[in-house]
Amino acid sequence: MITVEELKNKLSLEVIGGEGSLSNVIKNVYIGDLLSWVMAHMKHQDAWITIQTNTNVIAVAALGEAACVIIAENAEIEDVTINKANEEGIPLLRSNLSAYELAIELNHYIKDK
Repeated sequence: MITVEELKNKLSLEVIGGEGSLSNVIKNVYIGDLLSWVMAHMKHQDAWITIQTNTNVIAVAALGEAACVIIAENAEIEDVTINKANEEGIPLLRSNLSAYELAIELNHYIKDK
């Protein structure tokens, strides 16, 4: 396990919103872009990797109690999504890496802890 803050530092992730919850613990990784599918399958304390950036992402993350949401490939994020992440206390991060590359890196750090 690793905290969102530790992961942010190791992977040089950009914090976009939800800074107050960087102490959340990440237990596993989930990748998905179809929100209804993610809602049904994501587990508590997963780091969710997606390229979706609309405000519904934060609602799904909150419902599933995700540790954080990581937006891959430097996708643009609307202000309304950032504001919602801040309101819900969901760490919202961004990376230039692909979802695949992020998952490999996260798996390495989760398994090593």
